Amino acid sequence: MTEHIANFFIGLFGGKLSGEIIAFIVSLFPISELRGGMIVAKIMELPFLKAFIICFIGNMLPVPFILLFIRKIFSLLKRREKIGAIIEKIEKRGFEKGEKVKKYSLFGLFLLVAIPLPGTGAWTGALVAALLDIRMKHSLPVIALGVLAAGGVMSALTYGLFG
Repeated sequence: MTEHIANFFIGLFGGKLSGEIIAFIVSLFPISELRGGMIVAKIMELPFLKAFIICFIGNMLPVPFILLFIRKIFSLLKRREKIGAIIEKIEKRGFEKGEKVKKYSLFGLFLLVAIPLPGTGAWTGALVAALLDIRMKHSLPVIALGVLAAGGVMSALTYGLFG
């Protein structure tokens, strides 16, 4: 699925924006995150180190904002009838994932972010950390380490083993 998202952005912006900017934009979005950014970077033939740094920054940029503001945003959105039900589902899934994180503490948060599977990543980790009231000074470095680990896996897949 991540590759489809990557190809969508390449088709949308290809020729109009540089490969660096496309990889950065893809890395900003939930679902695709760094995983999609690294695929785009490889397709766009960006050098590995440059691609990794761009995708890491793109993936991490939204995290502090999620940690700081997501509960307030959810609270405001839940007041709207149509959106409220969607927000309730997102919160429920966040709390379900949070149960596993609670069991293993910050290591659980690291694993949630580090394992590059659907439903994991920095966005999910930040949501869970915010819902569990894990302070930013603890959650932000753990999420960053998780993104680095996920980046290592994706680098091996995109630039290493299959590159």
